[in-house]
Amino acid sequence: MQPKALQKIAKDEYNDNFIDRLFIWLFSRKMSEALGKGTEIDGYAGFVDLSKKIMQGRNAQEQQVIVAKVLQSLVPSPALWAIRTFFSPTRLVCVLNAWFAAQLFEWLVGPCDVIEAEVDLPDGTVRSQPSAVHIKKCRYLVDSGCVGMCVNMCKVPTQTFFTEKFGIPLTMTPNFEDLSCKMIFGQMPPDPAVDPAYEQSCLEYQCPTASLADKACPKLS
Repeated sequence: MQPKALQKIAKDEYNDNFIDRLFIWLFSRKMSEALGKGTEIDGYAGFVDLSKKIMQGRNAQEQQVIVAKVLQSLVPSPALWAIRTFFSPTRLVCVLNAWFAAQLFEWLVGPCDVIEAEVDLPDGTVRSQPSAVHIKKCRYLVDSGCVGMCVNMCKVPTQTFFTEKFGIPLTMTPNFEDLSCKMIFGQMPPDPAVDPAYEQSCLEYQCPTASLADKACPKLS
C-alpha cells in the first residue's frame, strides 16, 4: 500500500496569462461537450469542477472513456494518423515530445522541467535520454486532492492517448507524498496489475471525502 500524504500541501497562486486562459477555456469547453453539461465556475477552478462532475456516478473505466474523447477531439484524426505513420518513437522524437509537453502543459500541471530518464527499449537494453518531464507540484492533483481523479482523468488517459494514438510510449508516475509527477516519453506504461498508483490510498490531508481505511482510493475501482 502506498503511503498517504504526510501533511496538507498548500495551493500555489497562479497568474494565468492569455494563452493559459485560452487552453483552460478550450479544454473546459470540450469537457462540457463530452459531459453534456457545463459549470458555473470560471477559470481553472471550473476546469477542476468539470472533472469532478465527470467522476460522479461513473466508474474508473467510464471516466477514462470520457477523457479519451476529450483528448481525441483536440487533435484531428488525420494528424494523429500522420504522426503514428511517419514518426517512430526515436530518441529525438521522445526528447522533442518532452520539451513540447513541458511548454504546453504548464497551465495544467504547474512548473515543470525536462530531465534525464532511463528508458527500457524493445530489445531489452536501457537508454538514458532527456525525454522526461518533472512536474514539481502538480496543480491538478493539489486542486482536486483526489487520487482517483489523478489516475482516471490524467495519468491513464494521457498515457493511452500518447502510446496508442500518437504511437509514442508514455509512462506517468505520480508521487503522492509531495504531489510531484514524472512523465517519461519513450517508456511503455506499466500493466495496471503491477502499477503502484492503483494501490494508492486516499490523500488524507488533501481529499475532503477521503476514506481513511487502509486500502486503495475507492474511486480507482
